[in-house]
Amino acid sequence: MTKKKIFRYVLIALAVFLIIAQFFPIDKTNPQSDPAADFLMLEQPSQEIATLLKDACYDCHSNQTKYPWYTSVAPLSWWIKGHIDHGREHLNFSTWSDYPAKKASHKLEECFEVVEGKEMPMLTYWLVHPEANLSADQRIALVDFFKTKYSESE
Repeated sequence: MTKKKIFRYVLIALAVFLIIAQFFPIDKTNPQSDPAADFLMLEQPSQEIATLLKDACYDCHSNQTKYPWYTSVAPLSWWIKGHIDHGREHLNFSTWSDYPAKKASHKLEECFEVVEGKEMPMLTYWLVHPEANLSADQRIALVDFFKTKYSESE
C-alpha cells in the first residue's frame, strides 16, 4: 500500500470520527445554586474585582459557565467540559458558603498563589477570552484582594 493511500484512509477515518463525535454533545446545563452562597455575594468585592473574577475565573470555577459556540464542536467540547468539571471540583465560587472556614481560607491562599504565579487563568482560556488576559495591574489587584481576604480569614 502506498503512502498516499494510507494518508487517504487516515483522512477518511478522521473525518468519520469527527462526524460521529458530533452525536455525543456535552451537557451544558449549569448546576443550580443559591445566589446567596456565591463568593461575590458573600465577600462583596469592589466592582473592579468582581468584573475580573467574572471575566477570568467564573466560567470554569462557578455554576455560571457561559458556553460559546465552539463548545458545540466535539471533540473540542469534551476537552473544554473536562476543564470546567475539574475547575468546579477544585474551586466553585457558586458554592462558597459550603466550604468550612479552614477550607475556604486554603482556597483563598491557592487563589492568590495561582494568580500570582500566572498559572490562572490558563493560557488556553484567555487566548479565546481576551478579557481574561490579566494585565500586570489587574493581576496585582486580584492577588491583593485574595491576600486580604486570606488574612481576614486567618
